Order: sequence, then structure tokens, then C-alpha cells
Amino acid sequence: MIVGLRGVVSYKEPSFVHVEVSGVIYEVFISLQSFSALPKSEVHLFTTHIIREDAQLLYGFLDMGEKKMFERLIKISGVGPKVAMAICSTYTPSQFASVINNKDMNGVKKVPGIGPKSAGRILVELNGFDAEMLSVASPQTKSYNEASEALESLGFTKAKISKALSACEGTDTASLVKESLKLLQTL
Repeated sequence: MIVGLRGVVSYKEPSFVHVEVSGVIYEVFISLQSFSALPKSEVHLFTTHIIREDAQLLYGFLDMGEKKMFERLIKISGVGPKVAMAICSTYTPSQFASVINNKDMNGVKKVPGIGPKSAGRILVELNGFDAEMLSVASPQTKSYNEASEALESLGFTKAKISKALSACEGTDTASLVKESLKLLQTL
């Protein structure tokens, strides 16, 4: 079981990245959240290794909270790795926990590939597990998410927001927004 990779990014696309580790290149599927925050060269990914009859697949995450959310989601009947990755691409763990806490059916249906039946099943299955997802979010992650939402409401794209926030040094929401706005003017 491969639980993590540390290596050099040799190729990347929004849905996957090739990571070279000691001469071996691994293809790792990633969320859009991880893609936009991916460092330029050396990377450390937490991975989930899924072995099927016809393939061995690696799913990578920059954040342990995202990995835990992914692993919890794929245990739900009818939610496979592709749908779980779509959820990880749409929401951060704390944002998704908020959707689950609020029993927001439309928030779950916003994810590509999820209809009313699947959304209802996810809400029922994760009822009571939301605290587990929230516990992986640190206060800094909360500030990061609040800053991200604020910038998104100003009309910036998620990719640009993530790139700007990853370069910021602030820890509270206000300083993250200020620093990001300065950086976004140059992007």
C-alpha cells in the first residue's frame, strides 16, 4: 500500500500529476484544489492506493484533511473515486462539512456527477460524521477558506485565488485577503 509520495513533478494536468520518485514516475490523480496549490517542483503527496481487478490507482492530496474526506466518501454506496474527487475539487473539507452540517441538498448537487438520489444518500450517510471532517480543519485552514470565499465573491477564479493564497504569509482572514488582493492585481 502506497500512503505517500515525495518527489519531483515531471508533468501535470488539472486531474493528474506525474511524480518522479527515485527514477520511477507515478501517475497520481488529484483534485482541482490540490492542482491549484501544487508546488512547481518538489512535492509531498498523501496518497490513497486503490487496487481494482483491472488497475492500480493512486489518488493524491496535499492536505491530510482532504485525504480523510476522500476516504470517507468512497465508503458510501454509489460514490466511487471519481465522484469523491469531484467533491474534493468542488469543496475543501471544512466547506463540505459546512454543507453537510446545514443539510444543504443543493450544495451537494452542485458537484458534477451528483444527482438528487446520490446527494440524499451522501447527506444521510455523512450525518454524524461532519464533526470528523471539521476536526481536520485547523484555524489557519478556516481563515484560508474564509479568505477564499471572500475573494470568490469579488469575482476571482478559484485557480487564481488558490495560487495567490498559497503565496501569502498571513494567518488571519483579513491579512490573507489583503495580501491576496495585492498579488491578484499582478496575476
